[in-house]
Amino acid sequence: MKKIPVAVQMYTLREESEKDFSGTLKKIAELGFDGVEFAGYGGMTAKEVKKLLNEFGLQAASSHVLLEELENNLLGVIEDQKTLGSNYVVCPYLLPDRRSEEHYHKLISILDQAGEKCRLEGITLLYHHHDFELELLSDGRMALESILEDTNEDNVKVEFDVYWLKKAGENPVEWINKYKNRTPIIHLKDMTTDEEQFFAELGTGGVDIDAVLNIGEEAGVQWWVVEQDFTRRNPFESIEMSINYLKTKLPHLSKK
Repeated sequence: MKKIPVAVQMYTLREESEKDFSGTLKKIAELGFDGVEFAGYGGMTAKEVKKLLNEFGLQAASSHVLLEELENNLLGVIEDQKTLGSNYVVCPYLLPDRRSEEHYHKLISILDQAGEKCRLEGITLLYHHHDFELELLSDGRMALESILEDTNEDNVKVEFDVYWLKKAGENPVEWINKYKNRTPIIHLKDMTTDEEQFFAELGTGGVDIDAVLNIGEEAGVQWWVVEQDFTRRNPFESIEMSINYLKTKLPHLSKK
């Protein structure tokens, strides 16, 4: 199996990062992660963050950047990625007032234009979905299908989130296979098997994580990203459980 590196999405550790950004990065490295996916930079400049990454031996997998920032400060976003050594920037979330069919059509244009500008600068733009993009539009397609089919595949890639696909009643493997080589980053999440379908540590729930890992190389995955939106344990304990599970599946992790 190809040595696809593993990062953690910093949103999982948002409270810890707010208290001690540097210490959080240090702990992530100690747990054996290869890198991090940012959701903000802890009030620091990209140059300052890059210095910490170098100190702890971490890579910048990508950065989640709000749509408004992509619209209004794209050049700054691109420069930050270059400074961090990140090849990917991700549109992470749509606010409720931007989820109408009209807004999806506008989103497609925004992503295409931003993605082209990123591509010309050596950065790849991805769209990260939740479950609401799996709802049908008037043309019979799901919103996520519309986003991917109506944008230029060279300009816009996708960050599939296996939890949200499962939550919407979809099969993550089928989606990854359908859009292979357009899925450079995959969010690995698990889901409790009870009615609540709460976020779970990898290997403890009902998402077939192994099946996803097994097609990563063929699908062109460049990064696995562990994210757990909410935890019932200390978040560090949760991500440690998840990385330890991955160490049993990904040999290169167990050697770190």
